[in-house]
Amino acid sequence: MNADSPPAAAGAPPTRMRIAYLDCFSGISGDMFLGALVDAGVPAEVLRQTVAELNVGARLEVSRVQRAGISATKVDVLVRGKKDRPRESHDQEHGHHHPAPHKAAGAHGHRGLKEIRQVIGAAGLPAGVKTTALSMFEALGAAEAKIHNTSVEKVHFHEVGAADAIVDIVGAAVGAEVLGVDEWVASPLNVGSGAVVCDHGRFPVPAPATVELLRGVPVYSSGIEAELVTPTGAAIVKTLASRFSSFPAMKIAATGYGAGTRDFHGHSNVLRLTVGEATSESRAATQDKIAVLEASLDDLNPQLFGYLLERALAAGALDVFATSVQMKKNRPGLLLTVLAKPKDASRLAHLIFAETTTLGVRMREEHREILQRRTLSVKTPWGAVRIKVASLNGSVANFAPEYEDCRRIAARRRLPLKTVMQEAVRAYMERKHG
Repeated sequence: MNADSPPAAAGAPPTRMRIAYLDCFSGISGDMFLGALVDAGVPAEVLRQTVAELNVGARLEVSRVQRAGISATKVDVLVRGKKDRPRESHDQEHGHHHPAPHKAAGAHGHRGLKEIRQVIGAAGLPAGVKTTALSMFEALGAAEAKIHNTSVEKVHFHEVGAADAIVDIVGAAVGAEVLGVDEWVASPLNVGSGAVVCDHGRFPVPAPATVELLRGVPVYSSGIEAELVTPTGAAIVKTLASRFSSFPAMKIAATGYGAGTRDFHGHSNVLRLTVGEATSESRAATQDKIAVLEASLDDLNPQLFGYLLERALAAGALDVFATSVQMKKNRPGLLLTVLAKPKDASRLAHLIFAETTTLGVRMREEHREILQRRTLSVKTPWGAVRIKVASLNGSVANFAPEYEDCRRIAARRRLPLKTVMQEAVRAYMERKHG
């Protein structure tokens, strides 16, 4: 961890921090996000120039529409002069569909990650935009790879690899940079309900790729029978947002509404984007409650601990660790500690009982302070790496490369892990000072 900037002098005014908040009460899709960007002040011409740079045979159509009485901006991607029309099903995506997966690479509307990297790399766009866009596609690729039990490099993007999705994702990366915000925050996501019918078969909403992308993200369904969060939308919000919470304290500067495809009766099918300057309340470290679960173990097979750790983290634990202790009868043992959200404490206690030899689990609640966090991507010679950045009072306090990104690159490229991490830090420092 390194300090990004020296502390402000005593009595100096706090650094201004520009934040953007996404109200996902009707979900999020790529076209909704583009519409919200334009409505909030991103020039439509900038997005049109971006589409031209991509050279994928697409163009944008921007219009004003109403959704349940709310005036919003609708952005449609036209490929070879035609809008992408969703297929009929029990739900309605925001202008997206799920074509058949078993197409050869390079077939119409289907591209692998290699081809997508080439398209984005050849475009005359800022390096930061390319890195963010590739991070979104790599997140989609990882989700698809897990669902289909294959590697990311072997995944052929179906819906997400088509020209309209490339435009959605790269346009999202460009618009986010034009807005110039320091932190993206999002509300919990309304995923919708019902079913989506694709060539894989019939799936409940949210779709499998969306579920995988939204691991760790708070979601809910208001009962609307529609697919409100698309895989593209999930990749965008998961990559940009540093946290998911209620409306942050800010001085509002601009608001934009991006329209979805359908106009629901009694429900405004829009994505609201609010941009403003963070107040001191939102810039300072925040407090929340945390559950601490402990168990003392002196007869646990060490092989079981690693399995317990994996299961606890998968079940929602915030952290799991063990401390060496000396127990009664002079037995060496472990003090197992699990940190979790209070609502998950009981479920994790049952997991500890099931996976260890303990006869009791101690539980308590504690207060903690949390620095505001966001994630950005940097480009290394071997691919994109996410950087976690923590801020206090508008100034960056700490940053670190995402371990899983670095580990994946190191394993694939057969490089020392420390080399990849050092290069990610170098790229971040270059971006910061550039």
